[in-house]
Amino acid sequence: MSLANNGLVAVFAFLSFVMLVRMVPQESFGEWVLFITASNFIDMLRFGITRTALVRFLSGADEQYEKGLMGANNLINLITTTLLALLIILIYSLSGSALKNSGFDMFFMWYPLLSFLTLPFNNAQSILQAKLKFDKMLWLRLINVGGFMLFLMANIFLNYGIEIILMAYLITNFISSIVASLFNWDGIRYLFKASKKTIYTILDFGKYTTGTLIGSNLLKSSDTFIIGLSPFLGTLGVALYSIPLKLTEIIEIPLRSFAATAFPELSKASIENNKEKVRSVFYANAGGMTYLMIPLMAFSFIFAKEIVFILGGSDYLITANIFKIFCVYGLLLPIDRFIGVALDSVNRPKDNFIKVIYMASANIVGDLFVVFGIASLFLGFSFGVLLLNGLSPSTAYNLAHGFSLIKTLEWVAIITIMFTVIGILVGFYYLNKVLSIRFRDIFIVGYSKGLLSIKALLHSK
Repeated sequence: MSLANNGLVAVFAFLSFVMLVRMVPQESFGEWVLFITASNFIDMLRFGITRTALVRFLSGADEQYEKGLMGANNLINLITTTLLALLIILIYSLSGSALKNSGFDMFFMWYPLLSFLTLPFNNAQSILQAKLKFDKMLWLRLINVGGFMLFLMANIFLNYGIEIILMAYLITNFISSIVASLFNWDGIRYLFKASKKTIYTILDFGKYTTGTLIGSNLLKSSDTFIIGLSPFLGTLGVALYSIPLKLTEIIEIPLRSFAATAFPELSKASIENNKEKVRSVFYANAGGMTYLMIPLMAFSFIFAKEIVFILGGSDYLITANIFKIFCVYGLLLPIDRFIGVALDSVNRPKDNFIKVIYMASANIVGDLFVVFGIASLFLGFSFGVLLLNGLSPSTAYNLAHGFSLIKTLEWVAIITIMFTVIGILVGFYYLNKVLSIRFRDIFIVGYSKGLLSIKALLHSK
C-alpha cells in the first residue's frame, strides 16, 4: 500500500511535470521549479520539527497520549506556519524590486497563502503514516496531485498561462486539506488536548529532526537555488537541470515506500530494546533496496536519452549525461537513506542531524565552487578555442555558453555523488556505535531477506 501510495502519486506528478514542460516557456518553467523547490524547503521548516517525532512516538502511544500528541502536532505547526508566512511577507514587502524582478517572485507572492491551504493535508500525512493508514494517505494525495493533473490535461486544450495554472495548484491543495479536516485525519479536533508534556516530547526530539529534514532538502534544493542565483545559468539552467533531477525522484519511489514502512517498525523495536530486530530490519531494507536498484539504474543508464526525451522532449536531450550521473547516485541512495532512518529510530536524531550537516555543507561548498568558479573556466576556455578556429565572437560566445552551461550542470551532479559518499561514511560511524553493525551484512542479509520477501509475495499471489 505504501508503494502504491508513492508509485501512483509519482506517476500523476510525473505526467503533470511532462505536461508543464511542454505547456510553458523554459523561463516560466524555471520560475515554476523555483516556486515548488522553495515551497518544499520551507515545508521542511514547518513540519521538520513535528513529523518524524510524531511518527516515532505515536507508534507506541495509548489512546489518551495519542490525542495529546496529535493536538501538540497541530498547535506547533499552526504557530510555525503563521510565523514563517509573516516573515516571508515582510521580506517581500521590504525587498522592493529585487525579488519582484527575480525568478523567486512567484514564491514570495503566493507561498504564504499556500502554507495555510496545505496545513491540514500535511498534518494528516504525518498522523496517517504513524498509524500505517497508507490507504487514506493515498486518497488524500490522489485528490491533491490527481486533481492538478486533471486540470493540466484540460489545459492542453484551454492553453491557460502560468498564472491560472498556479491558481489551479492552490485550489487542488485546498480541496485535499478540506477532506483531511472533514474526516479528522489531521487530528484538528484534538488541538486543545495538547499538553506541556506532549509539546515538549515533540519539540525535544524534533529540534534535531528539523535540522535533518532541512539539510536533506538542501541536498537537492541547494542545487536549484545556486543555479537560479547564478547570472550565468539562471532560470534556463534551472529548467534544464530539473529534468534529470525529476527523473531521480521517480527512481526514489520504491525507496520512499520502504522507508515509510520501515521507520515505525524500527522505532517499535528500538522502544522495546530489541537491537537484534533493529539490525535485521536495517540490513534487510538497506541491502534489499540496493539490489533492487542495480537493474533499475542499469536500465536507466543505458536508455538515458530515451527517458529524457519522453520526459522533456528534444529540447532537453542535452541533459542525458546529467541523468547518467544521477544513475550512479541512485545506487548509493538506499544505504544512505536507511542509515538515516535507523539513526532516528534508535533515538539518535542528533547523530543523523550531524550526518546531514556534513552532506549539505559539502554539497553547498561544491556547488558554489562549480557554479561560480569552474563555470567561468569552461566558458573562457571554450570561447578561446572557438575563436582560434575562426568563428566570429558572437557565434563563439553562444556556442561556448551552451557548452559550458551543460558541463557546469554535469559537475553539479557529480558533487551529488561526492556528498552521498560522505553521508554514508559519517552515518555508518554513528550507527555502528549504537548497533555494532557490519557493512558486509548489509549485502549478505539484505540479499537473503530480499529473496524471502519475493518468495512470500509470489506465494501470497
